[in-house]
Amino acid sequence: MPDLSIILPFHNESGGVRNLFRRLYPVLNQTGLSCEIICIDDGSADDTFQSLLHEREYDQRLKIVRMARNFGKETALTCGLQLAKGRAAVTLDSDLQHPPEVIAELVQKWREGYEMVYATRVNRKTDGIFRRLFSRAFYATFRTIAEIQMPDGAGDFCLMDRKVIDALNAMPERNRFMKGLTSWVGFKRGTVPFDVAAREGGSSHWNFFRLVRFAFDGISSFSTLPLRIWTWCGAAVSVGAMLYGIFLIVDVMVSGIDVPGYASLMVGILFMGGLQLLSLGVIGEYLARIFTEVKARPLYFISDRVGFE
Repeated sequence: MPDLSIILPFHNESGGVRNLFRRLYPVLNQTGLSCEIICIDDGSADDTFQSLLHEREYDQRLKIVRMARNFGKETALTCGLQLAKGRAAVTLDSDLQHPPEVIAELVQKWREGYEMVYATRVNRKTDGIFRRLFSRAFYATFRTIAEIQMPDGAGDFCLMDRKVIDALNAMPERNRFMKGLTSWVGFKRGTVPFDVAAREGGSSHWNFFRLVRFAFDGISSFSTLPLRIWTWCGAAVSVGAMLYGIFLIVDVMVSGIDVPGYASLMVGILFMGGLQLLSLGVIGEYLARIFTEVKARPLYFISDRVGFE
């Protein structure tokens, strides 16, 4: 059994495969640990799988999995953790925004007794201003309403002890927000700061709508506040309507019968209609997640496996 498992998800990353491993090999050799490198090709449309096969000719520590289609990064990481055999595992991106050199510091923290070691981002200079503001808003909201606490700047770049890996693999849920799951399981946690590097090539696959969807997945997985808040909204609207009704009765008694205004009536109707549709939308999002869990479909299918017994 290896000491350390390196888990790398790939999606259309063929151009950067050689440079990634050119930087990764010296770091792994420096740790003095026996290693396996699990490469998850998450339904790439380019030559990523062939590039990984070519790389395996130089280093037999590589183990390659090709997914039947693109199942998403969270699922690819889950697949890697389920296949990992090491006493610890490191997950990192394959586009070199997560510098492989930081692995040595993660391993050192692990040797000091930490069972969950996060590589925390010091800056987001490689992201645009809008994306940075959105990320800050998400993490601030998550820390406020979620049932768990994530270290500031924590992401998918981390080291997990075998205890943490087994705990994550024991979770059967299908809507997997890995950043939250690694925090939820607990264990002794440590952090290592690092600077996010520029992408090796290509562009990010995460547009604004995917980021918003991912953010709501994370919040809905670890908080029921979006559901509960509508109870308070309904109570506030009911109290407001009752007070307004009392005001109208008093006004009629004092000033006589008044013709209600069309504008105020339409504003009230539209406001209540929008509030109801918004609350139904939030309930629908949670029901959709229940529907996904109840179907109990497999998280993924594997098309090819290379290097596994």
